[in-house]
Amino acid sequence: MLLCGVDVGTSSIKVSVVDAANQQLIYSTSFPEIENEISSPAPGFAEQDPEHWWYCVQQAILKANASNTYNPLDISAIGISYQMHGLVVLDAEEQVVRPSIIWCDSRAVSIGQKAYESLGSYCETNLLNSPGNFTASKLAWVKENQPEIYARIKHVMLPGDFIAGRLTKHFTTTASALSEGIFYDFQSDTISSAVLNYFQFDNSLFPSIQDVFSSHGTIVAEVADSLGLNKQVQVTYKAGDQPNNAFSLGVLQPGDIATTAGTSGVVYGISGELKYDKHNRVNSFAHVNYTTQAKRIGVLMCINGTGILNRWVKQTICSDLNYVQMNELAATTAIGSQGLLCVPFGNGAERIFQNKLVGASFEHLDLNRHGRAEMIRSAQEGIAFSMAYGIEMLADAGIKPTKLKAGFANMYLSNVFAQTIVNAANVSVDLLESDGAFGAALGAGLGLRYYKTEGEAVSNIKHIKTINPNATELSQTKTAYESWKELVNQKL
Repeated sequence: MLLCGVDVGTSSIKVSVVDAANQQLIYSTSFPEIENEISSPAPGFAEQDPEHWWYCVQQAILKANASNTYNPLDISAIGISYQMHGLVVLDAEEQVVRPSIIWCDSRAVSIGQKAYESLGSYCETNLLNSPGNFTASKLAWVKENQPEIYARIKHVMLPGDFIAGRLTKHFTTTASALSEGIFYDFQSDTISSAVLNYFQFDNSLFPSIQDVFSSHGTIVAEVADSLGLNKQVQVTYKAGDQPNNAFSLGVLQPGDIATTAGTSGVVYGISGELKYDKHNRVNSFAHVNYTTQAKRIGVLMCINGTGILNRWVKQTICSDLNYVQMNELAATTAIGSQGLLCVPFGNGAERIFQNKLVGASFEHLDLNRHGRAEMIRSAQEGIAFSMAYGIEMLADAGIKPTKLKAGFANMYLSNVFAQTIVNAANVSVDLLESDGAFGAALGAGLGLRYYKTEGEAVSNIKHIKTINPNATELSQTKTAYESWKELVNQKL
């Protein structure tokens, strides 16, 4: 039996096909080859077309099937991982009403702040978050600024709900999805009536709530035929990219901590209590294994401006290099990048700064000493420093990591980046052979009940290596990190 995982990322759609019996990857691919664009029709805006996601999902599945490495008819279940906090709205005919307002869009910051001031302590005790810049606030922005569009909306959902709906013609959601949108009341374990009443949203806009690991519908015949799949395939798992990444790394119980550094950078720890940060710099959501009996909370520290900065450097000053060559060039210059400091926060409002727009910049640029090597290294050090800075804030929410788990992918493929975050935060990182699409496939197996427990579903994840703090580099790294923090604090 085969399992298919679909990761609906910001840059591309990735598909992995996994042998359920041995949890081994058979084939993995992505579409498109060139990274998807983010539309920004106004400063602070960030949008993508959900129908384009759906097109890319189909193309990625067809591309995987064309590899001839497996029989597509042997796929029994599909799991979906997706970019978090995005708003997808459909009309009565289930057609997209407007582009998705995605996770790094900043337009609703003030709306969320007003809601927080009005709802008061309820936000902390029941929502575990300020409405901030999350999905509920984005929907409120549409309601306030595009009333003619809002009037057409009959279905509100997250990106993963949309893709599952296109596969099955059936819409569902989960406590995890609703919590990341700030629609979920953790005390009543249902959609928050206080949030709906405050924004005057109708409850009928939201799909029915199901467990993350459950059947979210069976693929419709015409979609099965067009994708070369059997007509019994079910969607049996949906989760936001960060909870899913944690699951794919075996991060499931209190004290377990995962990290990613893709377009955004995340440290994600599990708590067995309803934790929240009183300053709303880190955020708490229902984890994939959250139940009313075992309330597993994912405490998330997110930096918007991480891998997207590395991509900008490649596109802008290193277009003749691939990422491997960039990483090699960065390693040719010393720790601290010859005094060049990079602030990476150029991808919307940053939660760790209470939704301030800090921006991105290179500081202390010396035209006689600094070249591409220093700029690349400075960018990667700035990204690592930003994540170490965020890790310091997790302590307020009771998450104090001594070891992290990460997939051996994206920024963690750079030795400069990986060693810098380890040295700056003084933590070890276990690098594992896993990614979002692979994890989504394993989640599908658990949702299909092929695996009996969460631990069984991720029991064969391969450990690649552990990176520990380097004693000979700690002093240099600390000096550079302290200079970086001083610069950032000046900008706040």
